[in-house]
This record gives sequence, structure tokens and C-alpha cells, in this order.
Amino acid sequence: MISVGRARMAFTDRHGGVSAAPFDSRNLGALTSDDPAAVAENRAKTAADLGLAPGRLVFLRQVHSAEVVYVTEPFPGEPPALDGAVTDRPGLGLAVLGADCAPVLVADPDNGVVGAAHAGRKGTVGGVVTELVAEMVRRGADPSRATAVIGPAACGGCYEVPAEMREDAARVLPETWSTTTWGTPALDLRAGIAAQLARAGVGDVRHDDRCTIESAELFSHRREQHTGRFAGIVWLV
Repeated sequence: MISVGRARMAFTDRHGGVSAAPFDSRNLGALTSDDPAAVAENRAKTAADLGLAPGRLVFLRQVHSAEVVYVTEPFPGEPPALDGAVTDRPGLGLAVLGADCAPVLVADPDNGVVGAAHAGRKGTVGGVVTELVAEMVRRGADPSRATAVIGPAACGGCYEVPAEMREDAARVLPETWSTTTWGTPALDLRAGIAAQLARAGVGDVRHDDRCTIESAELFSHRREQHTGRFAGIVWLV
């Protein structure tokens, strides 16, 4: 867990839950084909492990968009299609899921605003992280006083893509241009996200440098195909 003033940030891994293989064991992804009861139990256990009240985790229906909303409580029923959320309510955890895409957590504890974004290739190129910071500013945050943590994701040395896809992404966000360790076209989402955060004025940008494809303790769609989801979670105390 990372503490920044009155903000807390955490990234789960695949251990410590109740899901059976291939979702073993702390799968937090409700849109997988895992047993819904197991996912619900994993989510409740995760909230408790973080010291959050039951039912105080906000999950999104992630669709690789740049849509970000302000929230004051979890969504009733199925969440809307979103890839980022912002809150100023203490004790409300904002969760974004990953299994190669980057969970991005941002906090301005001095002004009491936090946000979380799911940044895959489409969302990153589409500007979801930029929109997250903009929504935080609309709610009173000062980017220069904020801390961002880019969570585990497929690294630039492993995230192989077609050459045309690399070129398309780099036209929008040049920092994403990369090459795999075996010499083929790739994308570096982490570098692109860090550049967007810096351009948005975020004063403190940190990284969890683990590559999901290389790290067995994390879920990875590219490595396993049929798998679960871990989460990045941010909240105010």
C-alpha cells in the first residue's frame, strides 16, 4: 500500500482469494466467466483487507474509452460503460481492473480529490488519463500537488503489436513507440501515460514497474488468455 497524505493506493495480485483455476485466486473481474459468487467474495475480502467498509468499492464497466465521471457512491446494479472515476468522498475506494492494461491512480490529498483510470492501448491513445486529471481539476484538485502511480502493465519490451498499430499510436503519443526484446514492433503504454501525466502538470509520477506478462503473481490476458483481473484502488481516509 502507498500512503500519500490522507490518500491510499494499492494494487492487488492474483493471490489470497477464492476463485478456482484459471482465475485462481483473487479474481476481481466480474465480466470474466468466473463464478460471480467467487468474484463477489473476492471483492468483499479485498475491501476488508484495505480497511474499507463492505460495499464501498466502486467498479466500472471498462470499455477502453476516455469516459470519466465523478462518483459519490458505488453504482447500483451494473455499472455504466466508463474507464475512469473521481471522488472526494472519504472511505470510497475507486477500483480499476487490469490484466495487461495499466491501472492509473492519482491523488491530491491536500485538496481531497482522488481518481482512477483504466488505460489500455485505446484508452491511452484516446486520452483517458488526461481526462481523469481534467475531471479532478474540475473537482478542485491541483495537479502540481498530485501524486500519480502507474500500476503494473504489459511492458514496452513485451507488448508486441503490428507495425501499423505502433505507428498509429505514436502519431498521437510518440512516447509509446517501442520495440520488443526480440526486435518486433511494440508499444510502451507506461511511457505514454507518464508523458500525459507530465503534460497535465502532475507533480509526482511514480511507477509499479512490474510487467504483467512477465510476473506470475499478476493476471495477464496475453500470457494466459482465459484469466482473471487484478485491481488498482485509490481512496481517501
